[in-house]
Amino acid sequence: MLPVRYTIGNVMVRRSSALLTMLGIACTVAVFAGVLALRDGFESVYAPRGESDIAIYLRPGASSEGESWITRDIVDVVMKERPEIARAADGRPLAAAESFLAVYMEAKDGDLTNVPLRGIQPLSLELMGSSVRLLDGRWFEFGTDEVVVGKPLTERMEGAEIGATITLNLTPFKVVGIVEHDGAQGSEVWGDVERMIDALDRPGYQRVVARLEPGTDLEAVKASLGDDRRTTVEVQSEREYLAGQTTMLGGLLEILAVFLTVVMGSSAVLGAVNTMLASVGSRTHEIGVLLALGYSRFSVFITFLFESAVIGVLGGALGVLITLPFDGLGTGLTNFNTFTDVSFAFTVTPRLVGTAFVLAFGLGLVGGALPAWRAARMQPVEALRAH
Repeated sequence: MLPVRYTIGNVMVRRSSALLTMLGIACTVAVFAGVLALRDGFESVYAPRGESDIAIYLRPGASSEGESWITRDIVDVVMKERPEIARAADGRPLAAAESFLAVYMEAKDGDLTNVPLRGIQPLSLELMGSSVRLLDGRWFEFGTDEVVVGKPLTERMEGAEIGATITLNLTPFKVVGIVEHDGAQGSEVWGDVERMIDALDRPGYQRVVARLEPGTDLEAVKASLGDDRRTTVEVQSEREYLAGQTTMLGGLLEILAVFLTVVMGSSAVLGAVNTMLASVGSRTHEIGVLLALGYSRFSVFITFLFESAVIGVLGGALGVLITLPFDGLGTGLTNFNTFTDVSFAFTVTPRLVGTAFVLAFGLGLVGGALPAWRAARMQPVEALRAH
């Protein structure tokens, strides 16, 4: 086999054409990694909680709480009579009824955005536990027209700061606090559920969230709910529910990443083919010498293929460097499962970086395969006659 320094030396000698090929691969890798970093960031806000002992009750057939509607009577039966719901020491059910609706708010760039508005009960905060934190101001008082807003909204929306007023129909709600939540609920406005459903004239709830008794068989609970005509609801674990909220947008971003990679990757591969064909053409005499000295055709093939792969990996490294500054950059998109805005940050993970390098390496190999095969098929005598 030819030494590695021979390959590296050839890349350095033809650094101008190699650099152009690296840039093509780098752009492909940067776009691929950027779109997937967007997807991973979006999916990450639904991942931190997802507790298996927290249950979500929705209207039958509803895939999200925005599609759900549960009457007060059904909520009372679920919260007070369902045996799978855990109780506090004083006998209170560890459950809360919540409302959910999207309202238009003006973003700081001037666009109107659907912002999630959630009505909660005191038990809602207890069920959230340490995943929610008050950053500034104070908590709203239940029974009053006060709200708290998620920290990302203060950075992206007008009128979301402490002291501002959010009007729901004709009812003004005063912002009194800024909160932080580990999951998607960190992009919401929270207030007292009864005051919100009154202001919005929607006398009902969208979901019931509850803590289950230890060892509860959720499949058995689902079956028993189907047999109880008083409780026309379906139940799923919070983990199952959150996983289902990323399918549409997450899948769309993944398809977009693949599509752009195929389009741009094709151009990058053609660039690699041209670079390596030019390299083979200019080194025909050199290839003849190598074959005459006893190097096998396989060694020549691997050498040129390795050279192309090196260019690919270097391009991949450049593409990753282009993507890294976006890590942690805040943004927001509409979640098509709920049709509401979700704030999150680009997330460049080690797995994504590894995938990007594999892509770059693959592009280099594909681009170098034909030129390497051509170099290996040369006849030593004819190659030595070339000038």
